[in-house]
Amino acid sequence: MLILLPPSEGKAERGTSTVRRLGFPELASPREKVLDALVSLCRTPEARDVLGLSEGQAGEIERNLALPTARTLPVAALYTGVLYDNLGLATLSPEARRRADRRIVVFSALWGLLRPSDRVPPYRLSMGVRLPPMGGLAAFWRPSISAVLDATKGLVVDMRSATYAAAWQPGERGVAVRVLREAAGKRTVVSHMAKATRGVVARALVETPDRPRTAGDLADLLTGLGHRVELAAPAGRGRPRTLDVIVDE
Repeated sequence: MLILLPPSEGKAERGTSTVRRLGFPELASPREKVLDALVSLCRTPEARDVLGLSEGQAGEIERNLALPTARTLPVAALYTGVLYDNLGLATLSPEARRRADRRIVVFSALWGLLRPSDRVPPYRLSMGVRLPPMGGLAAFWRPSISAVLDATKGLVVDMRSATYAAAWQPGERGVAVRVLREAAGKRTVVSHMAKATRGVVARALVETPDRPRTAGDLADLLTGLGHRVELAAPAGRGRPRTLDVIVDE
């Protein structure tokens, strides 16, 4: 089972060592290309507009310029925000941490794919950026990421945002997790609460040694863990199924 997560804009500040060998070594070449292009961009006046930064975020450009020699920290500690706060990788048991490192894959515009134990420096780059000279990063990463993940087996639990989902789709073995809020008999899609719920669900899936093999197995597992879920049919042939997690207002 793979659990796909987006990164977060919020990142911890302090690292202790330089970048070493990362997981998914097949991505070394595209990683180097994106890193070089990002540093080159940040030497130009256009950097703030291309990266979508406000005047108050100018410090992010200096951070990117320092990436080649910047200190690193584990991905498990790097990303902050609602999803990662509720996932709580640092508070997992040793067994659950090992499972998290096998099961969780974080999509990154700079690094492609990351495991929780990988060490990288804080950076600022979104998959939605059109980075000169390669253009849209989702399209740039898609061939390399597809070559890696298409070769894997098993259920794919997809909790990414649309921006990052554009870089790879798991097809029929995927289950996209959607969070719905129920109030007064009506259900609506939520955003902030969705991040928290996805973090909780991801934590549950690394705390359990169970390995669901199908969408139905996943729904049964989460129901047994106390979640209200409903499994929808795929939108078409070769498309992932949708698993709705229902939360009360």
